Amino acid sequence: MSSQHPSQLNPKTAVTVGRISAAHGIRGEVKVEPLSDFPERFERGSRLWLNGKPCDVERGRWQGRNVILKLQGVDDRTQAEALAGKELLTPEAMQIQDEDVYYLHDIIGLRVEDAAGETLGQLADVFSTGANDVYVVRGDQGELLLPALDDVICEVDVTAGRIVVEVPEGIEFVKPAAPKNKRPPQIPGTDPGATGATKG
Repeated sequence: MSSQHPSQLNPKTAVTVGRISAAHGIRGEVKVEPLSDFPERFERGSRLWLNGKPCDVERGRWQGRNVILKLQGVDDRTQAEALAGKELLTPEAMQIQDEDVYYLHDIIGLRVEDAAGETLGQLADVFSTGANDVYVVRGDQGELLLPALDDVICEVDVTAGRIVVEVPEGIEFVKPAAPKNKRPPQIPGTDPGATGATKG
């Protein structure tokens, strides 16, 4: 085992980066649903944790939105089939170097206020429209949907626990309707990748 890899997994900082969905072929490979926006998690030589024990990636390749992995110690189809439904973890979330890019778990729940300091609510969710992310703010007045653009999201201060925004003209609070098809919740402890405060 390489000395560059952590020797233990701390449950408090570990994050889930993938879920094994099925065996693939007869050589011990498994099909994995990625739960991370960092493809390097699945590169050859990467260390993942399975059933509380470390196992290195011997090889991997992408197949559509899934990744096919050969994990150390999994050498035949019977062993691979037994892993269906298991989660792959890493010791901690990757460090983000880019400015104005944050992990969702770092910003969900932050207080959202306007430039005058009036509290609008809390950041409840973030979803993508394809062109840009949308910040869902929920407060006493209802729900506010704000595009994550430079002129709207003015400041994100994770340390102070606040996001300062400029609400565009025409965007108002609405009372959220009961969802017909509820959006799947973010799995606690997953590695959800990052969201930009300034997209578009």
